[in-house]
Order: sequence, then C-alpha cells, then structure tokens
Amino acid sequence: MTTSTSAVPAVDRRLLRRVAFSSLLGTTIEYYDFLLYSTMAALVFGGVFFPDASPAVGTIAAFGTLAAGYIARPLGGLIFGHFGDRLGRKAMLILTMTLMGIASFLIGVIPTYATIGVAAPLLLVLLRVVQGIAVGGEWGGAALMVIEHAEPDRRGTWAAIMQLGSPIGFLLSTAAVALVSRLGSEEFMSWGWRLPFLASAVLLVIGLYVRLNVTESPVFKEAVERAEARAGSRPKVPVLQLLATPGPLLLACAAGIGPFALTALTSSHLIAYAAGRGYAVPDVMNALLFTVAVSLVCIPAFSALSDRVGRRRMILAGAAGAIVFAWPLYAMVDSGSVLLLTIGMMVAQVAQNAMYAPLAPMLSEMFGTEVRYTGVSLGYQLAALVGGGLTPLVASSLVAGTGGSSLPLTAIVAGSALVTVVALVRLGETRGRDLARIDSAG
Repeated sequence: MTTSTSAVPAVDRRLLRRVAFSSLLGTTIEYYDFLLYSTMAALVFGGVFFPDASPAVGTIAAFGTLAAGYIARPLGGLIFGHFGDRLGRKAMLILTMTLMGIASFLIGVIPTYATIGVAAPLLLVLLRVVQGIAVGGEWGGAALMVIEHAEPDRRGTWAAIMQLGSPIGFLLSTAAVALVSRLGSEEFMSWGWRLPFLASAVLLVIGLYVRLNVTESPVFKEAVERAEARAGSRPKVPVLQLLATPGPLLLACAAGIGPFALTALTSSHLIAYAAGRGYAVPDVMNALLFTVAVSLVCIPAFSALSDRVGRRRMILAGAAGAIVFAWPLYAMVDSGSVLLLTIGMMVAQVAQNAMYAPLAPMLSEMFGTEVRYTGVSLGYQLAALVGGGLTPLVASSLVAGTGGSSLPLTAIVAGSALVTVVALVRLGETRGRDLARIDSAG
C-alpha cells in the first residue's frame, strides 16, 4: 500500500468551497431526516404505531423499527458504493438525497395504527428501510466529494465542513421536535409530530438545487481515464475486491463502533431512559441541544487537528476518554439533576467527537479509488449498524431486564470504545496518503 504524498495540481478554492457547502447541506438534510426518526421513535411511535403494547414493550418495538433503518444502511452503502465507484460520486448523491426526502415526507402522512391497523407499522418500517438505504449511500459519497477535491495536508480541515452535517441535522431535528412538543401533549401525539417530517419537502428542493451545481471528483475522473487507457481491462466488482482482502474493511468498521454506540446512547436511547428516570421531556430536549452545540465546535477542531497530530492519535484520545467517563456519565444521569444530566451529556459528546471527527479522512485514506466509495460506505455503515442501530434496542432490553439498572449502559459505552482502541492499534496512520496511488484492494 502506497503511503507517500506526490505532487498534486493546485486546488481551486472557490470550487472546493462550493463542493464542501454542497456536502454540508446534503448531509444536514439526510441526518435531519434520519435522526428525526430516532427522536420520534423514543417519544411517539410506541404509542401511535404499537398502541396495544405496554409502554416498555412499545418503546422496544419502536426502537426495533429504528434498528431497521440501520440494518438497511450497509445495503445502501453497497448499492450506491458500487455505482459510485463505477459511474461517479455526483449522480449517486443526487439520488440518495431524493430518496431520503421522499421517504421522510411519506412518514409524515402515514395513517396511524388506529386507522389502518397493522399496515401502519409495516409502512413505517418500509419507509425507515428506504431512509437507511439513502443515508447509507450519502455519507461516503459526500465525504469523498470533499476529500478527493482537497489538498492532502488539509483533508481533515475540509472534511470537517461536511462532518458538521450530522450535528446540524441533529440540531435542526431536535429543535423541530422541541418546537412542536410545545403544542401540548394531545396535539403533539395526534398531528404535531408529523410537521417536522413534512418540512423535508422544502429541504429537499433546496438541497437538490445546490447539489446539481457541483462538479465530479477529480480523483475519480483521473481513475476513469487511467482505466480507459488500459485497453481490454475488465472492470472488477468493488465489493469482491474488498472481500478478497477484507482486513481494511473490518478495521474501518471496528474503528467506528465506539463513536456510534456512544451517539446512540446519548441521543435517542437517553430520551426514553431519562424520561423513565423522571425527567421532563423538554428538559431532556434542551440538554440535547446543548450537547449538539458542543459538536459544532469540537468536530471541526478535532478533524482539523487530525491533519497535524494524525487520525489515529486523535481517535484513540477520544476512545480513552469514553472508557474513563462511562461510569460517571450514568451516575450524573441517574442523579435526577437536569444540570448534571446536561454536563454529563456534553462531556460524553466531546469524547464522541474526538472519535468521530477524523473518520471521514481516515476511511477515505484506507481504500483505492476504484473501491473507495464502496469501502468507505460499507465500513462506516457497518459500524453504524453494530454500534448505533442495535445499541438502543439492546440497551432498552438490558435496562428492562435488570430492573432499570444503568450498569449495562456503562458497560456498552466502555466496551464499544475498547473495540475502537483495538482497531486503531492494528491500523497504521493514514494521514497524507496519496489517494491516487493507494492499492485498490485497500
């Protein structure tokens, strides 16, 4: 695997800013829609789509539909990664945004269980799967569009702009829920929860307008030209190339498990857990807003810092912080103090951001151009599935099975961060690798 950095053409900063803004807007819209579902799963879907179940079982069932979207994310990464490596990044990103916007709008108009019976939760799961497929193809393509346009020594700095789409999307979705929750309990549960989903239509139009006006990745175009120059060469299936030497893909997945598990526990699951501890929902939502605000500062700072200290060192620091803070976090949540809840969530978010922020440049530097979209998307989305998708479901079941104890949650935080540590120990530093010269197998 080549790790040296060769001379690269001068970067068009105006074009790069446009690409970065497009990726930021696209990921913001995608994560607004995707994370909005997570919040509503904790607050609404148990009662609206599973009304015959007890509150605990209804919450578990709602988190089951949440997990369906995460299960679909690797499928989306595989599908869009394959065609993104064959046909280009831009076309796939337009398609992922369109799918997400349509699915989210339709969630906002689904009849309830009381109206159409079991068809309601089935439709909910179907649309959640479509969301998962869309977001599964979005992140990898958006990351590559920025990183493949950027200078080798500033990939983290520019990727940070795209990475802000996740906290901004979460901030918007949380603010939207906080706003409609003020309608009153009856109005919110009846029709108010639909309004943030319906707003996706407006976001979709804005996002498509911006995304249609960016150019294709220069690294991808160069790879296509090299392939065309090799007369008689037959294109290979990207996923088969990755599976022939699966080490990088497995390490990419393992490295992301820590930050995804911590995100799942301090966002969607914590809403239901804190409500069960007697916290008022508006207090929890306000704490979440402060928590996400931390990411607006830490993600760009840590991603840019990884250009100087290295991706591996930055992520290891965050993982160590998560392990150390795992027990204090839930001690603060269980205290019943809104102030301690908020501080605990904010500190945990700093550790999560240190693990998460360098992922985009690191994963992009692990795979060759012919398989990069597939490798980055699959590695990231498999980590999202294991660390994020299954964690709320497992956590809810363990808490219910232990009579409400938070010890299983502490173990999940520390254990998942330890998985990330092991992966980073095995993985060499990727900072500064020449994207055009990395072996396609990874």
